[in-house]
Amino acid sequence: MKLLYLALLVHGSSVCLGNPKRGLVYVPNSAWPQDDELWIQSGSALTWYYTYNAHPNPRYSGLEFVPMMWGVGSNPESTSFLDSITKLLDAGTKITHALSFNEPDMRSEWGGSNVAPAKAARAYIANFLPLRDRGVKVGLPAVSGAGTGINWLREFAGNCTQLLKTDCKYDFLPVHWYDNFGGLKAHINEAAREFPNTKIWVTEYAYAHRSLKDTKDFYHQSEKYLDGNQTIERYSYFGAFRSQVSNVGANATFLNKAGQLTDIGLWYLGLPGTGVDPNSG
Repeated sequence: MKLLYLALLVHGSSVCLGNPKRGLVYVPNSAWPQDDELWIQSGSALTWYYTYNAHPNPRYSGLEFVPMMWGVGSNPESTSFLDSITKLLDAGTKITHALSFNEPDMRSEWGGSNVAPAKAARAYIANFLPLRDRGVKVGLPAVSGAGTGINWLREFAGNCTQLLKTDCKYDFLPVHWYDNFGGLKAHINEAAREFPNTKIWVTEYAYAHRSLKDTKDFYHQSEKYLDGNQTIERYSYFGAFRSQVSNVGANATFLNKAGQLTDIGLWYLGLPGTGVDPNSG
């Protein structure tokens, strides 16, 4: 596969062309708002982002925004998400892709949206199929990397097809992973077998709660694999926050306690590492 982005020396400074696969999982940060500027600094390889909701961040107008409907409320036929995205589209915001529910197979105390497949299917039909009719590419729900994930998706697809009396349409499949590199590859291969001829987005991934060496090794292995795998259309590492607030372990984060970019943070931006310890600061 051809190299997706290049580091060039222009007038003595490093300039990185954006990697069309690489995106930002934007985690709202009221304690250190200055950190938000790091992801759009000169030379960043990032080209798109999502916010776990339907609202773009005005700071990131230079990146492609991908909205998400995180979960489903009491009325699954509500079109509030569709209405929000329709307003953005009508106002001229460029939206080419949309993400549906975040880890609906997981309980809320574990960070999931905890939605039954049948209920999710009704919300998907109400909000995402009309967007697809407008030319927006829509993703299946982003289930967890646990064993429940693929089974949940099977039920969802069956419920959706039953309600529509025809195949449930989608354009790509998001997946999540928080374990070792071998497991990441196996999980992606399983998803590809279950949904053949479908582009995959890895919308959350990291090697959680591991040593710094193991975490860095995982980063290098996964970066090479994701950039080189033709089935992977996009990916976004989960780590854009400071180490002391991380729920995936300090070593997986982009920032140390003082808000300095760690090696993984710099590498993900397409910049050279400086050796900052994630636990320092």
